[in-house]
Amino acid sequence: MFQIEYLCLQMLCLRKIGSLRHHRRSLCSSIVPSDEVSVNYKHGLPVITLTLPSRKERCQFTVKPMLMTVEDFIQDIRQEDKAIEEIEAFTTDGSVVSASTLMELLLMNDFKLVINGTEYRVHPPLKDKLSTEHATNVDDVKSLVHRLFTALHLEDHQTRKERELLQKMELLKEELLPLEQIKARLTAEADAKSSRLLWIGLALMSTQGGALAWLTWWVYSWDIMEPVTYFITYGSAMAFYAYFALTKQDYIYPDARDRQFLHFFHRRSKSQNFNVDQYNKLKDDLAKVFT
Repeated sequence: MFQIEYLCLQMLCLRKIGSLRHHRRSLCSSIVPSDEVSVNYKHGLPVITLTLPSRKERCQFTVKPMLMTVEDFIQDIRQEDKAIEEIEAFTTDGSVVSASTLMELLLMNDFKLVINGTEYRVHPPLKDKLSTEHATNVDDVKSLVHRLFTALHLEDHQTRKERELLQKMELLKEELLPLEQIKARLTAEADAKSSRLLWIGLALMSTQGGALAWLTWWVYSWDIMEPVTYFITYGSAMAFYAYFALTKQDYIYPDARDRQFLHFFHRRSKSQNFNVDQYNKLKDDLAKVFT
């Protein structure tokens, strides 16, 4: 007769428990009186009192509902009793409570605590539950405290960042100073060569025009020189087209001069061991500091 009642009790437990995982656990766990785990409020904080399995003595755990999670609560119990091998929290319908759940949410309803196969039913007092309106007010207070903290420490943060930027700017300027001196010298040399090339081109064009005039009016006649000037013009057009084919740019005098300037500058920088990439990187870093 006793075995039949025991089997009926086990079947009743299986109907009330929802998850298959907890089905296996319920067959080997024992249910203890609900007063083995009690929840009381002291100084506004919940205090959970339970019996430690190995030491068989009562122990109180003060919980900070809005700061602690279920995992924190479990770790506190394990620290007090090193003999605990398994501990989990379940809802009344048998669902496992995740470790990241806040203790505030867990204490809003009844739950079950399973320690080493022993099931404890926990009934938090209803009168100490936080209402939704009160929880909202607490969130508003948290937000206000965060804004006040930011406002009070904003000036110090800005001063510290400004000091860091000034130090970085001074370091960059020290690294750039010798490179700026070399760049200024190379720029002057490249500019002088580009200007000299322009004046040489003007001199050649003047010489060509004077030679054609002398051959046309003093040596030969226009009938003879006209085909010569035609082929000179056609040769000039071919030279401009060749420039476009090589550079993919029209032959515009300012662009041609800049291109020649860069050609002289880079060729001279290689001979002077001037690292153009390093210089550009330092200039970019300095511009970022200013912005």
